[in-house]
Amino acid sequence: MQYYEDIEIGDTREFGEYTVTADEIVEFAEQYDPQPFHTDADAAEESAFGELVASGWHTASMCMRLLVDGPIDDRASMGARGVDELRWKRPVKPGDTLTVRTEILDKRVSESDQKRGYVDTHVEGYNQDGDVVVSFIALGMIERREPEQ
Repeated sequence: MQYYEDIEIGDTREFGEYTVTADEIVEFAEQYDPQPFHTDADAAEESAFGELVASGWHTASMCMRLLVDGPIDDRASMGARGVDELRWKRPVKPGDTLTVRTEILDKRVSESDQKRGYVDTHVEGYNQDGDVVVSFIALGMIERREPEQ
């Protein structure tokens, strides 16, 4: 298990692989972001994208799953305070394979609860061509192994 004390600013990781399907793009969009370029392949051809594309929220969610299956799985995570600077850089299309890259930007002990530390992580999701499709700064809370008394 990786605790706050084990995390170093500048640490980078690359992990995960997830291939997106047209069916899941439509299913997600029908429930959460029902715009025609996410739900209807024919209508999407007439859009600015020219084809069916995943919702940016879906893209962020797929990358979150890769984070949970990756570094969060073996980290003493206590949840998150949110995200900053969320950007959808490129559309994600059916057949794209997503991977995630992270870099630890900052860390500090919580002033209100010495049992946890805050870790800010730059997250990039990219496709099989190496193009960044989404980026954000994850504001994590990590348990401390040895909190000061």
